Amino acid sequence: MTDSRHEGALGAVYAAKRPEELAALYDRWSDTYDADMSAAGYRHPTICLALLARHLPHGAAPLLDAGAGTGLIGEWLAITGYPQVEALDISAGMLAQAARKGVYSALHCLALGGPLPFADNAYAGIISAGVFTSGHVGIEGLDELIRICRPGGVIVLTVKNTLWDAGFSARIAELKAKGIVTRAEETAPYVSMPGEADTVPSRGLVLRVN
Repeated sequence: MTDSRHEGALGAVYAAKRPEELAALYDRWSDTYDADMSAAGYRHPTICLALLARHLPHGAAPLLDAGAGTGLIGEWLAITGYPQVEALDISAGMLAQAARKGVYSALHCLALGGPLPFADNAYAGIISAGVFTSGHVGIEGLDELIRICRPGGVIVLTVKNTLWDAGFSARIAELKAKGIVTRAEETAPYVSMPGEADTVPSRGLVLRVN
């Protein structure tokens, strides 16, 4: 099963081939993104928040919301006891929506998948919901997140099954065998958008950096 059956903005972003194309698509979608994802029953933010709260103490700072979009998770992080969160997203339009919510301490318009302009061990935790998926970021985006997460910190992410089976699982096993990360928790596969037909399942993953 692929994501090719999705229509409209969602189908377009899944089919994107280049980062510039993806950014432009999200820019155009930013005004209605929150309402559209609510209608689709979008689950990733809720599941990631629950996983983070289970593995990272309240008040840990700073955090990075990597792939923040319009700031769906940022609002909830502030409410649940994480007061210093920075947002990173490829789309300036999405970040403009996130800025209006007033919950981020910094906004970074950057693409995941290449080098990031942050120091080693910069963040106590990183959350990345709905980013490791079709047309977005693959396994190439993981190493930089590990580099900028401090030892003892956690990275909470979702991974679509198509990516998981195409090398993500093997890379996690390799990182674990090298002692770079510990796999602290992994959910069962779940459908991230029950309101959308033919959605490929994803899983939530918690990595603790060693």
